[in-house]
Amino acid sequence: MNPDPQPSHASAERGDSDADTTHFGFRTVAESEKSGMVRAVFDAVAPKYDLMNDLMSAGVHRLWKAAMVDWLAPRAGQSIVDVAGGTGDIAFRMLDRMGESATPVTVCDINAEMLNVGRNRAIDQGRLSGVRWVCGNAEALPFPDMNFDAYTIAFGLRNVTHIDRALAEGRRVLKPGGRLLCLEFSKVLVPVLDKLYDAYSFQVLPWLGGLVAGDREAYRYLAESIRRFPDQATLASHMGAAGFDQVKVRNLSGGIAAIHSGWRI
Repeated sequence: MNPDPQPSHASAERGDSDADTTHFGFRTVAESEKSGMVRAVFDAVAPKYDLMNDLMSAGVHRLWKAAMVDWLAPRAGQSIVDVAGGTGDIAFRMLDRMGESATPVTVCDINAEMLNVGRNRAIDQGRLSGVRWVCGNAEALPFPDMNFDAYTIAFGLRNVTHIDRALAEGRRVLKPGGRLLCLEFSKVLVPVLDKLYDAYSFQVLPWLGGLVAGDREAYRYLAESIRRFPDQATLASHMGAAGFDQVKVRNLSGGIAAIHSGWRI
């Protein structure tokens, strides 16, 4: 049985009558508490984060990330920031794509534990340069205006407190002609698959999280955060409202995930 319908993302972000509340999964919490709660989730799962991604998606997340990097088509000399990319998965792919003459990719994540995992992965892979690791909030990026040619964020936007602030920050740090790409879970478009995916998300994922990562509740939150995230058209409208032009969407795996692209003109 699917979970009961929940309020829309928009009403949750407004907190209805209380502008100081937001959503944390299916719970309503004070805005001031959410970032700390999200940080605690990722502190708990950081050591097994990449393993869990492989297990949860049967490795398909690798194809989704490859699709985003392919669509971006990064080139040597471009300055790129990957937000909420603490374990380095996207940054490493872009560096491999750009080759030895690549400009270092900046990885910005609010969670220090995730960044530690990324640094350790880089060392294990012999990547002693090429990545700049920065601890920072997607809603208040620690970078000057018009600093990057491209901004990417994969499976991170749904965890911010204010999506519109994060998108506005993304546009702010992009140079004119810069591009934002967001890879995120979205609304399943295939009949029957949507019900199977709901059952998998709310029954299997928490069980798997408890078994492998030792934290069932963290993966229950992740499943809830996916359900609460705006669908493809709604996120596209948020991007347009934030000032992005030529917004396009590519659905992946029947809409389980989607890539949104927008330009700062």
